[in-house]
Amino acid sequence: MNTQDYIKNILDSANIKTSGFDMLRRDELYLTVSAADFAGTCSLMHKKLDSPVMTFFAEDLREASGVFALYCGFLSLQTRSWIFVRQNIAQDDPAFDSLAKNIYSASLFEREIKEMFGIMPSGNPDLRRLKLHDEVWPEGYYPLRKDFIAPRDLPAPGPAYRFKRVEGEGIFEIPVGPVHAGIIGPGHFRFSSAGEPIVNLELRLGWTHRGIEKLLEGMDTSEAVKIFERVSGDTAFGYSLAFCRSAEKIFGIDVPVRAQLLRVIYLELERLYNHANDMGGIALDVGFSFPAQFASLIKESILQLNQKISASRYLKGINAVGGILQDIDKNKAVIIREALGKIEKDICSLEDMLLTSVSFMDRVDATGILRANTARDLGITGVAARASGIALDLRKALPGIYDTLSFAAAKEHAGDVASRLRVRIAESKESFSLISQSLEKLSSCSPEIKATGQVKEGIAFGYVEAWRGAVLVWMRLDRDGKIARCKIVDPSFHNWDALSFAVLGNIIPDFPLCNKSFDLSYAGNDL
Repeated sequence: MNTQDYIKNILDSANIKTSGFDMLRRDELYLTVSAADFAGTCSLMHKKLDSPVMTFFAEDLREASGVFALYCGFLSLQTRSWIFVRQNIAQDDPAFDSLAKNIYSASLFEREIKEMFGIMPSGNPDLRRLKLHDEVWPEGYYPLRKDFIAPRDLPAPGPAYRFKRVEGEGIFEIPVGPVHAGIIGPGHFRFSSAGEPIVNLELRLGWTHRGIEKLLEGMDTSEAVKIFERVSGDTAFGYSLAFCRSAEKIFGIDVPVRAQLLRVIYLELERLYNHANDMGGIALDVGFSFPAQFASLIKESILQLNQKISASRYLKGINAVGGILQDIDKNKAVIIREALGKIEKDICSLEDMLLTSVSFMDRVDATGILRANTARDLGITGVAARASGIALDLRKALPGIYDTLSFAAAKEHAGDVASRLRVRIAESKESFSLISQSLEKLSSCSPEIKATGQVKEGIAFGYVEAWRGAVLVWMRLDRDGKIARCKIVDPSFHNWDALSFAVLGNIIPDFPLCNKSFDLSYAGNDL
């Protein structure tokens, strides 16, 4: 059954009528429903597709249509496609019925919509700000509205941010951050502890908010690629690829097969160096110094390989709308094979060091457990999800070049630090295989690495299974091909909340270990 018939049957079963039913592409379906049916339709998609809210955002269309628009996106594994439920909201009554009452994974998105657009999610019990902190931003300013004017003055001092309080005999609070030792980003962690075990952890993020979605407005796509490479520096290639895919859809570009294979190689190299870094980080946080330093050498080897084949250690300046700017010829293919042969052996040695160490495994087994039901409710993606038994991997779930390659998606069930480590090891081994297969196919490909298309207006959804998880980019281009609205979702946006559940019952000294096993992005979350 195709996507349209499948979704129509679901809607008919609930007697829901749509005013718009648009299959824009083979993997993108948009349903427009009334305000009265919006929450019900989203709940129906959530249950029938067994999908969390993958993205949820607003768009200011007041100048053209006199409305705001809401889009709530779900993933249909059954039809290998994305389903967007859309509702128009009158500009003189900017409010909608909260989804978060029934779908927890909508909660953070609704808080974001309220603070960025001033659209009220009626019934949402938690409307605290996420990124526009009260100490800096006065009330009544909504940056993603088209008529936004930045405030000139700081707000008057108001009440302090309301952390959730845990009270009782023996309970005490430990505030940590937002400024930390080392070179990690800023984030405030408020622990409530009863003796050693953590009974509550609340996170306050948004300290590195850069207004990237606003910054992108009015840019053409060639300029925007450079911005996307800097959304989260450790995912420069993944972000630029997700963006390029959304632009290529709008322009109707068929990316040459060679460029698609090259993108696989670069994306897997990005996964490899980050997974090596995390394996070493987990070892370092339990004081297992030798494998930690060994992992640093592995990461450095991959970064040097990146430099040799692309002139960029972090794989910048490679993606372009329509394809790739850095080809891999026969000489570079030899360099890659030789380097990865050694790196693969080193990864296996690192695996042996870690998984055969009784003292190390004693620290990571059953530490920081994220249970599958919690992970599903939160809408967790990526490594953290696959370590908790959720086998979602966009490389497998959706059509694309990965369909022509052979690999197994990693999956563990325990949801602890050890599981997240094992997922990274398994994925690294699959990355070696994927790169090898892609290099083999390159030898029989045409030399084209870039195609062009007609610049035009439209909307499209780009997505990538990056090393940390799903990177999602929804975009509207105006008639001049400039960005009118761009919504970005980093896997950390979903996954930071998971950390606050995974640490419960663990001792505070194990928090850095739990935190590193997720390795989330401050910059990608804060945008």
